[in-house]
Amino acid sequence: MVFFGNFASEMERNNNEKLSELSSESPARLLWRYCLPAVVGMLVMSLYNIIDRIFIGQGVGPEAIAGLAITFPVMNLSAALGVLIGAGGSARISILLGAGDKAGAKKVLGNALVLLTMIIVCYLTVFAVFIDDILMAFGASEVTLPYARDFMLYILPGMFMTNFAFTFNNFMRVTGYPVKAMVTMFIGAGVNVVLAPVFIFVLGWGIKGAAIATDISMAISAIFVMRHFFSPTHTLHFERAGWMYSLSARVVLAIISVGAAPSLVNAAACFINVIINKTLYEYGGDIAVGAAGIFTSYTSLMTMVVVGICQGMQPIVGFNYGAGLYHRLKSTYWLAVGVSTLIVTTGQLTGLFLPGYIAKAFTTDAGLISVTSTCLSNALLAFTVVGFQTVSTTLFQSLGKAGASIFLSLARQVLFLIPLLLVLPPKFGLMGIWWSFPLSDLMATVVTAIMVFFELRAISRLSSERPVPQVTQ
Repeated sequence: MVFFGNFASEMERNNNEKLSELSSESPARLLWRYCLPAVVGMLVMSLYNIIDRIFIGQGVGPEAIAGLAITFPVMNLSAALGVLIGAGGSARISILLGAGDKAGAKKVLGNALVLLTMIIVCYLTVFAVFIDDILMAFGASEVTLPYARDFMLYILPGMFMTNFAFTFNNFMRVTGYPVKAMVTMFIGAGVNVVLAPVFIFVLGWGIKGAAIATDISMAISAIFVMRHFFSPTHTLHFERAGWMYSLSARVVLAIISVGAAPSLVNAAACFINVIINKTLYEYGGDIAVGAAGIFTSYTSLMTMVVVGICQGMQPIVGFNYGAGLYHRLKSTYWLAVGVSTLIVTTGQLTGLFLPGYIAKAFTTDAGLISVTSTCLSNALLAFTVVGFQTVSTTLFQSLGKAGASIFLSLARQVLFLIPLLLVLPPKFGLMGIWWSFPLSDLMATVVTAIMVFFELRAISRLSSERPVPQVTQ
């Protein structure tokens, strides 16, 4: 009821108030107001996957869990293309609104719609035509391929809706509607919770039932989100004016340059998953692939919360950077780092001390439970630093510093994780794969800390050169 009460009050406040609060209200209050809906929204996104995996593991079997893990790279690649537009567009919109350029923000909105549609049509066509070849290249075996294929063939329509729902949900949040953005995603998740068990257990549709439930749920969320932008009463909305949708090289480059960092994270995760799946199959077979799938499902709960915090932080940081309120920018960043670290540390300790219970939530197979427990007990050893890494990457993205954000996004996975996956397993077998995760986390944290130190020092110099506007704290 509190959420819906906030939703009603949010609708009543006018558009100018929604934007002015980003430069006037205390950073702690703003972070709470913007992060809570974003975190709930990201948890909802995570629940789509978690619900599917739990129901599939309990209702179909361990081979289906392994087959589902094979689809992760494909899903990551789809998400990467959507994030390219969603994250890049929302960051640009925040900075433009902070600078008072609403016409520029509208241009970004229109260009984002055209770009996203073009990208979705291209990748869905490729996936539909070459799905078996793609899944085999991503590590499917003769046992897991039928499960992976069934899921992917039915989830393809939902991927179209997913990108629209989450991309424009980002835009809704940064234009002053964080609670509404949360509610629109929450509606879809509720539908998925109801439909998934019915399709899997009652109708006996198995793994394809989970995909169909997700398709319907995401379609409902997408409809609610897109309706918002067709209403002329909102801060940013679609207009008939052709200039909004005529692709501008300058606008497209601005969107892609900023969105490239989080997009490359998802794209890199795709290829990292391919390497991991193939290495896991070599050293542990399908059961090890299934264990990694459960590990990914569990850690996604924490990382999605952190991503939600980052999404709540991003419009505050971007707006205040555009407005020259650098002291508010830094306060918001450190608050986000502290909260994120607390979240991931809680998840880390739970996984280290209760790995068996986590595994049992996904499967009843004793062998898979055992391998998953070993995985969690080792792969989570340095998970506590993930919050700092993720928030810091978002800091550079929010400031429009694409190069730094891209580098940090790729440092953990490409610079450190891939070499470790190539070096450690031949010496230590399956344990070498699990140890690669904490070691890459620690290495990436050192690089991140150095870059953040110099960036904050540069921002401090800007603060001394530019008088701080008098605002209410």
